[in-house]
Amino acid sequence: MMPVAPSPIHPVAAFGRIGEENAFAVLARAAALAAQGRDIINLGIGQPDFPTPGHIVEAAIKALRDGQHGYTPSVGIQPLREAVAGDIHRRFGLEIDPGRVMIVPGGKVTMFSAILMLGEPGTEILYPDPGFPIYRSMIEFTGATPVPVPAREENGFGFSAAEALSLITERTRLVILNSPANPTGGVTPKAEIDAFVAGLARHPHVAILSDEIYDQFLFDGEAHTTLLAYPEIRDRLILLNGWSKTYAMTGWRLGWALWPEALFDAARKLAVNAWSCVNAPAQFGALAALTGPQDCVAEMVAAFDRRRHLVVEGLNALPGVRCAVPKGAFYAFPNIAGTGWGSAKALATALLDDAGVATIGGPDFGVFGEGYIRLSYANSAENISRALERMDSFLRTARAA
Repeated sequence: MMPVAPSPIHPVAAFGRIGEENAFAVLARAAALAAQGRDIINLGIGQPDFPTPGHIVEAAIKALRDGQHGYTPSVGIQPLREAVAGDIHRRFGLEIDPGRVMIVPGGKVTMFSAILMLGEPGTEILYPDPGFPIYRSMIEFTGATPVPVPAREENGFGFSAAEALSLITERTRLVILNSPANPTGGVTPKAEIDAFVAGLARHPHVAILSDEIYDQFLFDGEAHTTLLAYPEIRDRLILLNGWSKTYAMTGWRLGWALWPEALFDAARKLAVNAWSCVNAPAQFGALAALTGPQDCVAEMVAAFDRRRHLVVEGLNALPGVRCAVPKGAFYAFPNIAGTGWGSAKALATALLDDAGVATIGGPDFGVFGEGYIRLSYANSAENISRALERMDSFLRTARAA
């Protein structure tokens, strides 16, 4: 067989810096093992196991039947933009201009747009670590320098305002915040956010991207502190949110963003160039989600709360494992340093291959993720209990790598 000559065609250098989200790689590996007949329990993917509520599905079907088959405005249909503003007013009592709301195909699009817009060689972007891996991936893609802001276990995995502010320099263009947080379930206290916003007054050149996609998944009486509540930074605040988590609509690919006036038109032009618009029937489904009954959200949150207690109690009973109680989202981020496994990714791989439990190694979420693994409790209580039993048996019998 003749050797294949290397192709002269290759992507530009930026693609050598782009990363990925390993949760999807673990999902694919888990699916491959299941296809071989293995019984795999997936606690790796951050996807609610609930179906999209029926009234939302029916609204999208009706839109199709009513002939909503064409292009929509690149920023989204006006009724949906108004509904987003109305939902913010209903939940927080804040008045928002619908003209600054953009409907986008998923939450990642807002991250991509903001980081692409503000990141370039010679600049710095601060991001949470452990944090959603796409933050760092996109920062590196632009050539900007990623600066991790530690989310520490001793702080309940919330960020420290003083530490974050100390990392800002004249080269900083953007700070990314995420509370409630993926992968830790951490919720940053309002006092820390107050102090952070106050400190930003010394850095008027810095924009803020607040990822609030888990803002309705809060427990133990926690109330969400939206960055929208601080008028002094609203002219440089980009807010990221959407329907994927709150309404179990991950596959619908629907998000929304609120942009400051100075950046809105650039975001609109990027939409025109990249994705044209969000598909029409999905937007009508999203409209029904915001304007229809909200009991479906309360029911999901209550179910996640019950599972949260189950998973935390079970993790803390495992040999060598301790788990802080997450205050939000639907993730637990247990400390596995006492298990004897020096590599969290090696442990996550062994749990999948040998115990049939899919988890994600902490280093996939950043340099400060070593010593932890992420479990999603967006799975049934029965499966969580089975997974914990398997993990217990594995940790008591397997040899640490």
